Amino acid sequence: MLDMVRRWYKRRFSDPDAVSLVVILLFGFITIYFFGNLIAPLLVAIVLAYLLEWPVSKLCALGMPRTLSVVMVILLFISLMLLAIFGLVPTIWNQVGNLLNDIPNMYNGLQQFVATIPERYPDLAEIHLVETIMSNVKDKVLVLGENVVKGSLASLVSLAALAVYLILVPLLVFFLLKDKEEMVQMASGVLPRNRRLANKVWVEMNQQISNYIRGKVLEILIVGSVSYITFAILDLRYSVLLAVLVGFSVLIPYIGAAAVTVPVAMVGLFQWGLAPQFYWLLVAYGIIQALDGNVLVPVLFSEAVNLHPVAIIVAVLVFGGLWGFWGVFFAIPLATLVKAVWNALPNHDDGTQHAT
Repeated sequence: MLDMVRRWYKRRFSDPDAVSLVVILLFGFITIYFFGNLIAPLLVAIVLAYLLEWPVSKLCALGMPRTLSVVMVILLFISLMLLAIFGLVPTIWNQVGNLLNDIPNMYNGLQQFVATIPERYPDLAEIHLVETIMSNVKDKVLVLGENVVKGSLASLVSLAALAVYLILVPLLVFFLLKDKEEMVQMASGVLPRNRRLANKVWVEMNQQISNYIRGKVLEILIVGSVSYITFAILDLRYSVLLAVLVGFSVLIPYIGAAAVTVPVAMVGLFQWGLAPQFYWLLVAYGIIQALDGNVLVPVLFSEAVNLHPVAIIVAVLVFGGLWGFWGVFFAIPLATLVKAVWNALPNHDDGTQHAT
C-alpha cells in the first residue's frame, strides 16, 4: 500500500512546478477558509472587478485612458444598481409584508384542504395521520416566524457592516481595475519561481472565471426577467418577489431551481387551488427551467457543460460547506479548477512525462 502511494507521489509530484502549484492552491484555500470573513469586502470587490473588466477593456480599446474608463464604468454601474435598488426594493418589501400577512390565511386554507383528504380519499389517508402532519406543520411555521423575527433584529446589527461594504467595495474595485497590471506583477514577485504549471492553470482559470461571472449575472437577469413576465401574464401574486427568487436560484445549480419550485407552487395553489391556472403556472415554470438548463446554460457556460451534473452537485455541497455563499457561487469554477489542476499535474509513466 505504501509503495503504491509512493509511486503515485513520484509520478505526480516529482516536478518542482507541480509542488509549487499545489502549495499555492493550498495557501489560497487555507487563507479563504480561515480569513474569509475578514476579507469578504475584497472578495466582493474581486467579483465586481471581474464583471466590470470587460467594459473597461472595451473602452480602453477605443483609445480612452484606463483610469477614465474605470471611473466611467464604475459610475455607470453604481447608477444602475441604485436604480434597481430604489425600483425593486420597495416593491419587494411590500410583497414580503403582504405575504407574511397572508401566511395565516394560507395555513388555514391548507388545514381545511388537508382535513378533507380522509373524506375524499379514505383509502389513502387516516384522520390521525392528517392531524399529526398539521401539528408538525404548525410547529414548523411557528419556528419559522421566530427565525424571521430574530433575523430582522440581527439585520439591524449588520447595517454597520453594510455601511463598511458601501465604502470599501467601490474603492477596492476602483484600484483593482485601475492598477490591475501592477497588482499582478506584485503578486508574481512573491510567488515561487517554479510556477510554470501555476501560470498555465492561472491563464486558463482567469478567463473561465471572468466568463463565468459575466454569464452568471446575465443568467440571473434573463431568468428573473422572463419569470416576472410569465408570472405577470398569469396574474400570479407576489410576482416580483417570486421572480427575484427564481432569478437568484440559478446561483445554486440544480438545487436552487428545485428549492424555489416550492414557494412558486404554494403561492399558485393558494391563489387558484387546483384550477387550470395552477397547472398553467407549473407548465410555464417547467418550461423556463428547461430552457435555462438546456439552452441558456450551455450557451453561457460552455466549459461547465463538460462537468457531469453529479460533479457539480458534489462541488456545491463541498465548497458550500467550506466557504458558504462564496463556495456555492464559485462551485462550478472551483470544480473546473480541480479538473484543470489534475490535468496539469505531470504523470511520469515508465520514465515518460505527459499530461493527463
